[in-house]
Amino acid sequence: MFSKVTSCAVLGIDGRLISVEADVNDGLPMFTMVGYLSSSVKEAGERVRTALKNSGYHMPPKRITINLSPADIRKDGSGFDLPVAVAVLLSIGIIPVIDMEKTLILGELGLNGEVKPITGVLPMVYHCMKLGISSCIVPKDNAKEAALVRNMQVYAVDSLKEAAEFIQGIITIAPIVSDGNVVIENDGDNKVDFADVKGQATLKRGMEIAAAGFHNVLMTGAAGAGKSMIAKRLPTIMPKLTFEECIDITKIYSISGLIDNNDALITTRPFRSPHHTISNYALVGGGGIPKPGEVSLAHNGVLFLDELPEFNKNVLEVMRQPIEDRVITISRVNASYIFPADFMLVAAMNQCPCGNYPNLKRCKCSPYEIKRYQGKISGPLLDRIDITMEVQPIEFGDLFKEIKEESSAQIRARVEEARQRQSYRYQEEGINFNSQLDGKILKKYISLGSDEEELLKDTFERNELSARGTYRILRLARTIADLAGSEVIDKIHLMEAIFYKNNGKFYSQEV
Repeated sequence: MFSKVTSCAVLGIDGRLISVEADVNDGLPMFTMVGYLSSSVKEAGERVRTALKNSGYHMPPKRITINLSPADIRKDGSGFDLPVAVAVLLSIGIIPVIDMEKTLILGELGLNGEVKPITGVLPMVYHCMKLGISSCIVPKDNAKEAALVRNMQVYAVDSLKEAAEFIQGIITIAPIVSDGNVVIENDGDNKVDFADVKGQATLKRGMEIAAAGFHNVLMTGAAGAGKSMIAKRLPTIMPKLTFEECIDITKIYSISGLIDNNDALITTRPFRSPHHTISNYALVGGGGIPKPGEVSLAHNGVLFLDELPEFNKNVLEVMRQPIEDRVITISRVNASYIFPADFMLVAAMNQCPCGNYPNLKRCKCSPYEIKRYQGKISGPLLDRIDITMEVQPIEFGDLFKEIKEESSAQIRARVEEARQRQSYRYQEEGINFNSQLDGKILKKYISLGSDEEELLKDTFERNELSARGTYRILRLARTIADLAGSEVIDKIHLMEAIFYKNNGKFYSQEV
């Protein structure tokens, strides 16, 4: 007898509907699975047969054929175990003939019939909801994650027997329904705060501008000046995530298997800080079945690269495309996978190998060593940085002054106001921050007076800026004006933007 069950696979960060078809007929007893399957899916046959037997179901000595359709998509993972088992039970008549095509079924099976959690539940359930499927059966440990999807009835099961009896109507399971009305609190890490940073007014102001407009930042300076300290506090002043942004981040973490079952929805902006020994694939994603890399895990948040010149040059260069396009495309023979990568790049570096330059009393590096060290950062990558700041060592007097510094909450209030202005301004454009303005719409929202235009022209010629660098100054000036509550970019806003674009000086530029 023929039966069909609905399941789903993950392609990139999106779901793809998969039909699990089962046919049981007379013939040589065997269990065959077809449909362009990975080894982990092929192994499902043995897991399903053993789980059915240990759950008390008798497998007839017949020919069982399972097809996962469409056959041109490679299926990977263990989430097809439960739908395959349900399809078999339908085909051999243990479960009455009912239409299961409008119910999504996901889950891995243990040999004892236990239903185990899987990765990628959120994007799969979300995709099926958009196709009109209103109910799903998932492992109990994935229930909170699945329930994040609006208007989806989620039925959580612990075992194959429980799932089968629920479908038969022998037992009832209360559905978990979420209306998506999640309150996103100020979830910043209470252990860190901008009030901990003594002095460094210029650096704090630069970080405030960066947070308000989602601008990329490069901090240069001697070791111990506080670059890493302030970078770790940046998420505490960034705007709160919207519910849609939370879902986008959670989908990526779900695919990567990084979801906490007790707190399924990620409500804080990611802060990723990979070590400088990271590989290309770990940074941008990859593998036989591509998975998200660090640039995607930092989506809508911060990617912090400490000791920037220590990273392999090839690793740094592969970031140029996602920084500009805000997505990363990984091509394989049979498919292309697109992962979001709209992150804020925050990088920190010393100006010489020993970390003491420009203190010539302590720095023992030769001019060649300094040039070679700084030369590891290519011009095209530097051109994609909005804010470059030279961090000065803190003075002894500032370190022990009893001055109450501004807290993260105070700075964040100003950042939120600037974010609201941007959201209102760009509501018809599908963007949220000034840093997302491109050449097509930049002129629509940014105009300069004659004095400001003359200043920008002089800067362009004097510093030999590229068109990309000039646009970044304009975006930066737009953010500074938003923080000041001004709809017009005045000369003072443009001057501050030019200062922060060119504040970090490199040794090779000074000799």
